[in-house]
Amino acid sequence: MLELSIHVLDIVQNSVAAGATRIEIHVTEDLKRDLMTIEIIDNGKAMDSEMLDKVTDPFTTTKQDKEVGLGLALISQAAKEAGGGLEVKSVPGQGTTVTASFMLSSIDRMPLGDMKSTILSLVFGSPEIDFAYVHKKGIETCTFDTRDVRKMTGGQLFSDARTIRLVREILESQLEKIRAK
Repeated sequence: MLELSIHVLDIVQNSVAAGATRIEIHVTEDLKRDLMTIEIIDNGKAMDSEMLDKVTDPFTTTKQDKEVGLGLALISQAAKEAGGGLEVKSVPGQGTTVTASFMLSSIDRMPLGDMKSTILSLVFGSPEIDFAYVHKKGIETCTFDTRDVRKMTGGQLFSDARTIRLVREILESQLEKIRAK
C-alpha cells in the first residue's frame, strides 16, 4: 500500500466486519510536534485479550476464509518506518481503537493519500453505518459526520443523487480548509 488512506480503508473494513454501527476516523497533523496520528474508533464487538496480543502478526486473522491478516501488520510496519508506532485497544462489547503515529518529516512516511475518496467509499459502501471524520492540521479542522447529513436530508438514503452530491460537497468544502494550510 502506497498511501495511508488505503490502510485506513482496510482497518475500517475490519470495523464493519466486527459489526460496528459507529466508526470515527481522526487524523491529526501536529506540525509543532512533527507528528501525524491516525485514530480509528469503533463500537464493534472488539477482540479478546488473546487476539489483541497477536493482532499485528500477519498470520493471525479473525476471517475464516483467510489465512493471513495483513492490515494491522502493514500499518504497524509503515508507522515504525516513519518513526512512529501502533497501539490497539479493544474491549469486548465496547469496541476497538487503533492509533497509528508517524513523524511528519520522516522521508519514509507514506503520504496520507486521498481521504476524500476513502470516506466516500465507506459512506456509500456501508450506508447503514454512522461515520465521522475529523482532520486537524495546525489550527484548522475538517469535520464530517453522516449523522449531520441524515438530519439535513430528513434521513434520505445515501443512494439518493441529491444526498450523494451533498455529501461530496460537504466533504470537499471541509477538506479545503486542510489543503489551504
